[in-house]
Amino acid sequence: MFAGKTARLVISNDGEELLELTVEPWADIHRILPKGTCIVVTHSPAGDGTWGGTSYGDEPFEVEHRPDSVTVWANGHCFHLSDREGNPIEESAYGGGCPAQNPAT
Repeated sequence: MFAGKTARLVISNDGEELLELTVEPWADIHRILPKGTCIVVTHSPAGDGTWGGTSYGDEPFEVEHRPDSVTVWANGHCFHLSDREGNPIEESAYGGGCPAQNPAT
């Protein structure tokens, strides 16, 4: 049973061009269509639900934005992407350990 916390971060592309989304520390690159939205989901591995790896204290995400790209540092032990309804957008090589994708984990 999963004892940590789940965090979700909404990333929207309000522009007219593709927006590159990089999820670190995995260097996993995705593209968000114009007017599209995706949710970055990560899970804290700690039983007490704390988030490690952040430079600003106990935070699940850090975000860096540039005109044509966004980098999200997911401070959990895994991540996956979904749409607003929770449907997977892309299978991530790093999502295999996510409790939401493998409830028995």
